Amino acid sequence: MQNAETGREHALTLVGRKRLSLTGVEDVDCFNEQIVVLRTSQGTLTVAGAGLNISQLSLEAGKVELEGEVDALEYSGGKKKGGWLGRLLR
Repeated sequence: MQNAETGREHALTLVGRKRLSLTGVEDVDCFNEQIVVLRTSQGTLTVAGAGLNISQLSLEAGKVELEGEVDALEYSGGKKKGGWLGRLLR
């Protein structure tokens, strides 16, 4: 899905819970072996697991690859929904 503001398409591919490839990544907020927090064009993505390692990182291209045991993926934040009509009716 492409974000109109950044122009970056966000995609996520998880292979066997061992390798995670992402596009549309804007920044890495935090990482260690148990958690990786990424800002994407679709909101903040938290990856939880064990033995997590960033194997490739290119913020210029918006691409990140993680290796390790992925236990959970959670999005927070993200795009506001509803546009001007949704804001008007709040």
